[in-house]
Amino acid sequence: MGNITLLNNKTLAAFALALALAAPFYMYPVLLMKLLCFALFACAFNLLIGYTGLLSFGHAAFLGGAGYITGYALRDMGLPFEVGILLGTAFAAAVGFVMGALAIRRQGIYFTMITLALAQMLYFIFLQAPFTGGEDGLQGIPRGTLFGVVDLSDDLALYFVVLTICVAGFALIVRVVHSPFGQVLKAIKENEPRAISLGYDVDKYKLLAFVLSAALSGLAGATKASVLGFETLTDVHWSMSGLVVLMTLVGGMGTLAGPIVGAIVIIALENRLGEIGIWLASVTNIMWFRSLGEQVTIVTGFIFIVVVLAFRRGIVGEIQAWQQRRQARLKNA
Repeated sequence: MGNITLLNNKTLAAFALALALAAPFYMYPVLLMKLLCFALFACAFNLLIGYTGLLSFGHAAFLGGAGYITGYALRDMGLPFEVGILLGTAFAAAVGFVMGALAIRRQGIYFTMITLALAQMLYFIFLQAPFTGGEDGLQGIPRGTLFGVVDLSDDLALYFVVLTICVAGFALIVRVVHSPFGQVLKAIKENEPRAISLGYDVDKYKLLAFVLSAALSGLAGATKASVLGFETLTDVHWSMSGLVVLMTLVGGMGTLAGPIVGAIVIIALENRLGEIGIWLASVTNIMWFRSLGEQVTIVTGFIFIVVVLAFRRGIVGEIQAWQQRRQARLKNA
């Protein structure tokens, strides 16, 4: 049974990769790159909440902070693309280390509120810092070239670079989850006192998980800033931390594919809700649907309520639970 599940997972992963490779030839590459960056962001957040049991409400600091640092490195310092990405990721990891070292001293809601408070402090720093552009944001971030060879001004070329970055980040998360380190994280989530009694330094594992999650979130933010060519305060605001929680819960917390699905659903709705509303208005002849594009927060909130009430495990979690029930019935038959 385990071999069959592993085979199915590998098949699905191969299918998803083939779909991603073909997608830019049929869809707008910039939108696809934005989806990939948010999918990596959601997966990084899920590593912390889904596998370690730590609810951070400050992950926007890593996404937006890395975006600002990368934007400044590329635009004002004239550094190469790969160096800018590494600097943004390193900044997020450093901030994650400081924030995690302070937050893991507390548990539950106190941990969450400390991460929120520290992230809001960083928000006001970026609001007032001279290089960020304040409320106007950091504009005109150049894409440059990769290793001085690949011209990243071409959307298609940049898409495959972004896909490589995101696939590598996701592969790292999968490796971590299935490693002995990942098993300890799961043990901490399920029963922290028992993990302590077995001799594990729980605070060290929590901090390592926090820093890794922060670094991957920063990688997503740095890549996103390079793709879009700008960075704004929206990415460091607390609402972005809430959005990644929504993505993870909608897709399925504690599952590998769930955050990817959740990110695709939420970001696709944000970008295509207006078109969906116009189509619904033409089909149903109800003109209210035309204003649907202006009601993104209402629609996403409604989706969140439905998921919490009817699909407690999220989309992927419910599918996996259904498969397990089906396999159990076939085994007992």
